[in-house]
Amino acid sequence: MHLKVYHSSFVDEEGIRKACGCPLLPLKSHIKGPAPVSDQDRTDIVDEAITFFRANVFFKNFDIKSPADKLLIYLTFYINVALKRLEGCRTLAEGTKAIINLGLEKVPVPGESGFPFPGLFVSPESQKEAELFRNYLKQIREETSGRLLSVAYRHNGTPNKWWLAFAKRKFVNVIAL
Repeated sequence: MHLKVYHSSFVDEEGIRKACGCPLLPLKSHIKGPAPVSDQDRTDIVDEAITFFRANVFFKNFDIKSPADKLLIYLTFYINVALKRLEGCRTLAEGTKAIINLGLEKVPVPGESGFPFPGLFVSPESQKEAELFRNYLKQIREETSGRLLSVAYRHNGTPNKWWLAFAKRKFVNVIAL
């Protein structure tokens, strides 16, 4: 049986601004940042990352079919990092605090130490491009964190073991921080 990686459906990038070779895709978000706002009833890249996470996290390799796949890889890794932070949190309140603390950490961009995938994105050509990409990554990480909490914890605030069990996975052989 051959398992297939799930790829992003965002392959048409006409009119989409880029930074570091990454499309700055629209988000269903109220969080301030450079991402264009998407319709609330449309699937966005964060929806895809969360939906595909439990399947894609098992892969050691991920062939990239579009620049949006690079963002999907980054978000899959970020979800893995976030789940590791949630591992010991027994309540939604504890999990929320852990995720807020993760959101306060410095977000490295390509070419800086701590960026998880050297070579996945091109290094910024200017400080302005670096800041644009950093702000987009901050915004998309914050949006992903909020949505992840709603699947990692049940309505009564208890952990969802069917999600938190995936914190032990190592995505594409990169160890989550």
